[in-house]
Amino acid sequence: MYSGAITDVEGILVGHCTDQEAKTGVTAILAQGGAVAGVQVLGGGPGTRETDSMQPGRLVDKVNAILLSGGSAFGLNAAAGAMRVLEGRGEGYDVGVGKVPIVGQAVLFDLGYGKSDVRPDEDMGAVACLVAGKTVPQGNVGAGCGATVGKMAGQAVPNVIAGKAGLGTASLTLPDGSHIGALVAVNAAGDVYHPETGEWMAGGHLPDGTPVPAVKMLAQTGKTSDFNGNTTIGVIATDAALTREQTNRLALLAHDGYGRTIRPVHMPVDGDTVFALSTGRRQGEYMLLCALAAEVMARAIANAVEAAKA
Repeated sequence: MYSGAITDVEGILVGHCTDQEAKTGVTAILAQGGAVAGVQVLGGGPGTRETDSMQPGRLVDKVNAILLSGGSAFGLNAAAGAMRVLEGRGEGYDVGVGKVPIVGQAVLFDLGYGKSDVRPDEDMGAVACLVAGKTVPQGNVGAGCGATVGKMAGQAVPNVIAGKAGLGTASLTLPDGSHIGALVAVNAAGDVYHPETGEWMAGGHLPDGTPVPAVKMLAQTGKTSDFNGNTTIGVIATDAALTREQTNRLALLAHDGYGRTIRPVHMPVDGDTVFALSTGRRQGEYMLLCALAAEVMARAIANAVEAAKA
């Protein structure tokens, strides 16, 4: 597995709340003291919160946390718990009569894997924030608990089974001492390939484990389906000081990490989303961060499937 974690970025903490029985969960990425944020949504079926506030020209200059969760749109309820915890800590945008925590969120569809009537809620969002620290467990935890990949082939061809995926993280330390890290919950319609070797890692397969790559299957058979229940959601972060415009560009470039490892990606039935955070603790080289954004995200995706257990 690739080394590092998004918490190598100064000012970033991560916490999970996982329901292993229901196969769902929440992952909280906390930005201590706030972070300049950007976001890019390239999937056709997203479920998100506070993404408009991260665009250039908006009033609020920083976010306090990003939540990634299962539960489809139901999982957006988890943000209320995060806001409760952060408000209690005195964090948020000062509106005169109090502070309003700014919590961005994206959700993935895991209702078909575990218990469809159990979804991340306010309490799970609160717990994920309360346990946040520097250690980041990977695999079947948090937002990645019920994640699967290769559902496109699995729903289009008889006897093909979707592969298990999960949550992964990775980081790089730059020569100037700044850091860039990524964290991602991989729940794609497509399959996952190794970012360096190009070898198939996880996705649709026969009961004996033989891979059935989605793109190859579609080209040969022309068979497809709605293959609902997807979405890869992630966060890329740096402690280098960036502007709002720069964080939005970093989020866009991190999507190339999706493209390097997930095939096909950004489908109409995916809600693929990347948030970008800048904690501003260091000075860093923006162009170098841009060049490495896709690399660190691709590494996190590879770790997500390698750490997952069926």
